[in-house]
Amino acid sequence: MAAFVRVVELGSFARAAEELRLTPSALSRLVSRLEDRLGVRLLTRTTRKLALTMEGALYLERSREVLDLIARTEADVSSSRTTPKGLLRINSSTGFARQTLLHAIPVFLARFPDVSVDLTLTDRLVDPVAEQVDIIIRGSPSAGSDLVVRQLAEGRRLICASPDYLRKHGTPRSAADLTRHNCISLSNQAPVTTWPIASDSGIEQFTPKGRISCDNVGMLFDLAVAGHGIVRLADFVVGQAVREGRLVEILGEVNRSNTISLWIVMPKGRFLSPRVQAFLDYMDTWLHPDDNEHSRR
Repeated sequence: MAAFVRVVELGSFARAAEELRLTPSALSRLVSRLEDRLGVRLLTRTTRKLALTMEGALYLERSREVLDLIARTEADVSSSRTTPKGLLRINSSTGFARQTLLHAIPVFLARFPDVSVDLTLTDRLVDPVAEQVDIIIRGSPSAGSDLVVRQLAEGRRLICASPDYLRKHGTPRSAADLTRHNCISLSNQAPVTTWPIASDSGIEQFTPKGRISCDNVGMLFDLAVAGHGIVRLADFVVGQAVREGRLVEILGEVNRSNTISLWIVMPKGRFLSPRVQAFLDYMDTWLHPDDNEHSRR
């Protein structure tokens, strides 16, 4: 059952065989014996690709449920005594990965030498079950009865620019000042998200305008650090750069940011995996250094 699932997930007998440490022919015989026992064809095989039959799609769905139940049962029994080990599949937004996970994951791996990480990056919402990942990290959680959603941290959005940009163009003190600056914003937001700035007359909803827009948070961060404009991004993304002096927070006294949350989304059943739980505990200390000043050492 596990072999069949991995063949489907990887789309290749050769790749699945390599992962399972079998020969492709041995793995093919396993699946053929499974089909013979069931009396139905699960896969349609051609020289170019594999395709699930209707029966194969049903068997895949139920197999994942059974395998997940086995994993949950074993985790329930042994999690308190099991050392975290194995492959941890993480999917993250690009901005958070490049500015936080870039620093956090190597330390995590040094702390847990029996764990390895497969990190995929995308800014779109993904289904952890369909994508076959253990953990998804997002600013907006997915929803579903087959998912576990957990808040990882709370934060706010900061308005930032590089020291070089501010030396060349001056430091804005108000929303009116921002109109004379190159404000870099996300291009995939409709309607465009405004920046709430406090003034003597109340809260002004400033619409960022500039010569550059981008649909990728990580790219916005890079453009700001390189001195090309002003951005407004979550402190989960820019916090490290602000602490290091690569970015400077501006308008902090008048920037009105609602509290934003960082979420962990997981398929049910993987929450109790020792490697998953170890990563969640580790990221909690990493993102809350004031609660544990030694968390990064």
